Amino acid sequence: MRFLGNSEAKTDAKGRVFLPAVFRKQLQSAAEECLIMRKDIFQECLVLYPEKVWNEQMNELRSKLNRWNKNHQTIFRQFVSDVEIITLDSNGRFLIPKRYLKMAGIAQDVRFIGMADTIEIWAKEVADKPFIAPEDFEKGLEEIMNTTDPLL
Repeated sequence: MRFLGNSEAKTDAKGRVFLPAVFRKQLQSAAEECLIMRKDIFQECLVLYPEKVWNEQMNELRSKLNRWNKNHQTIFRQFVSDVEIITLDSNGRFLIPKRYLKMAGIAQDVRFIGMADTIEIWAKEVADKPFIAPEDFEKGLEEIMNTTDPLL
């Protein structure tokens, strides 16, 4: 699955929102029936993980943690305790619980952003602004993609 692009939507009074059709089609073609939602670790947005992607990330995290280390267990507990299992209704809607709306600063208007294997949900007014200045983006991407191979 490769979720790409972005789409705007509105939550209703109960906090329900339509998952954009382009993302729903990808989930259906991959036979994904539920999503896992949690607040992003670094940003003020929500992240939807297809169940398969969530399980892969859980396995990776668990493999790096020692069950017998108190700090590791606390980190793992924090990571898994604040998740919500999401299922779409027959119309393609799902409920964003009020506490999640508050965590992400979402009033009503949202922007879904495809992030390859996950989908982010942002307050529209936040996502309408650049995440990084164009010159910083250019410089950062150049640093990341620059190779030290003298033949290139």
